[in-house]
Amino acid sequence: MMKKEPKLIVIQGPTASGKTKIALELAKQLNSVVLSADSRQFYKEISIGTAKPTEEETDGIKHYFIDSHSLSDEVSAARFANEARALITTELSDLEFVIVVGGSGLFIQALCEGLDAIPHDRTLQNELAEEWKARGLTHFLEELENKDPDYFQHIDKENPLRVIRAIEAMRLSGKTMIELRSGSDKSNFETVHYYTTDLPREDLYQRINIRVDQMLELGLENEARSVYHLKHLKSLQTVGYREFFDFFDGTITKETVIELIKQHSRNYAKRQITWFKSHHPGTLISSEINYVKLILEKINS
Repeated sequence: MMKKEPKLIVIQGPTASGKTKIALELAKQLNSVVLSADSRQFYKEISIGTAKPTEEETDGIKHYFIDSHSLSDEVSAARFANEARALITTELSDLEFVIVVGGSGLFIQALCEGLDAIPHDRTLQNELAEEWKARGLTHFLEELENKDPDYFQHIDKENPLRVIRAIEAMRLSGKTMIELRSGSDKSNFETVHYYTTDLPREDLYQRINIRVDQMLELGLENEARSVYHLKHLKSLQTVGYREFFDFFDGTITKETVIELIKQHSRNYAKRQITWFKSHHPGTLISSEINYVKLILEKINS
């Protein structure tokens, strides 16, 4: 008889919306573990700017995919999905539930649903990167809108990596992204419960500003300086680090760094909200209710 796989409970949402606290309490109540789907918490060298939970905060709850890789060992969404799926179906297979928490929508999607078979060619990717440097992102956005207006409406237009990836796939295949994504044979988990944090925008932005101030007090500048020599890595093209890199390069002031980190964090949260609204938002949970009680009632109903 085939062993049943654990059910996944996904706690997703924008940065600073309280996901970690909910996941920890759920794990305690369900005698479970927490699996991080945050695309930067994998990396051992960066902790302050990625808001990793401290040892005190984890309170003995086992966490996976935190401090699991080095910055030089890049973790893509596909790699994360493969490694996490293998872990869940072997080491964690005796559990009834596994708590997945994070704000990286593509990584959550890759794990829970599988990824589309999108073509890739490194040579073309490098050519497009050079084209982007020379001409900017606007002409890529125009190409995407002309070739695939439906996908253009949904893509994060401020994310050059995502836009260039779409252009690469379409030029290689001659198909639209909608065609490529709908034609894939994707594996997925049998049971996934999605819960999305849904705070009032004003409250969320205030929490983001407070979190940035806390990161600065904890030593974010020194942490960014410690990885400055690796600033070329994709994994460090991240809010909180790239602004300090510009400061270290002498192109902006310290005051501007702080303003930009807060602004870019709010912008990132807005893009996360847009993503989760269009990709399995599940049950929205607000700050006005007992999150954990609601989730336990739903999964047991």
